[in-house]
Amino acid sequence: MTDRPLILCDVGPRDGLQNAEPTLSPEQRAEYVNLLAATGLSRIEAVSFVNPKRVPQMAGAEEVMQLIERKPGVTYAGLALNERGYDRALACGVDLVQYVVPLSETFAEKNQGTTVDAAAAVGIDLAARAKADGIDFAVTLSVAFGCPYDGKIESSRVLSAAEHLAAGGVEEIMLADTIGVGVPTQVRELVTETLGLGLTVGVHFHNTRNTGYANAVAAVESGATILDASTGGLGGCPFTPNATGNIATEDLVYLLEGMGIETGVNLEGLFEVSRWLSEQMGTALPGLTYKAGGFAPIAS
Repeated sequence: MTDRPLILCDVGPRDGLQNAEPTLSPEQRAEYVNLLAATGLSRIEAVSFVNPKRVPQMAGAEEVMQLIERKPGVTYAGLALNERGYDRALACGVDLVQYVVPLSETFAEKNQGTTVDAAAAVGIDLAARAKADGIDFAVTLSVAFGCPYDGKIESSRVLSAAEHLAAGGVEEIMLADTIGVGVPTQVRELVTETLGLGLTVGVHFHNTRNTGYANAVAAVESGATILDASTGGLGGCPFTPNATGNIATEDLVYLLEGMGIETGVNLEGLFEVSRWLSEQMGTALPGLTYKAGGFAPIAS
């Protein structure tokens, strides 16, 4: 475990909503981001600059960014999958551009209409642009633990991609278990080896097979300093069969705080956000802790 402060990033406004119905309006999505910022979260994935014809839930990213009431100390991130997306993100004044490099050819084609090598090349080009533009940049290695189309992803392939990106100027890598197949032994290996490349390492877990929280603990204990999670555990990928939600932000905070790991996030505040989101979606969310409540002395 590292002494560096842990960054929790709520990806609900992007990853949580991108595969959900009903589609929330830009006004609702901006309110969602503002509610999350009030809980003490230091990073929020607010929008996605993707083609609205492919992902209609993410339409109106520019309007969302205009409506957000920026809170000091909060990093507002946006997902971009190509040069055009980066241009839009830059114009909106995001603090961090997040880009995705898939680790299987089939997923690369279905998710981004590209190849693994081409995606990595764009990522390196965008890293240089972001440095020149003075904004933060991170690359997510998607399907790093397994692909729904091509099956197992060898750890050597993950580490080779991370090393290539690091050599190209990328400084922050997120290891994503896009379909929720990873287990703690894989997490420990990949986090430890990726940290050895001198990178800042984060993780993105889905709880499809109920291993997401165990994986999160393994990642933190191995030195990962950024953890993605989604309000209420909402989420899924439009281009991935049987995709289910992320680990829930409030469940993760309860777990970490119970372990004595300070998150700086108000748990009761997160419960309120999940209840609000449940009302907007018209259904209960997959997360558990917002329904059960905290438990002293863990509850904040």
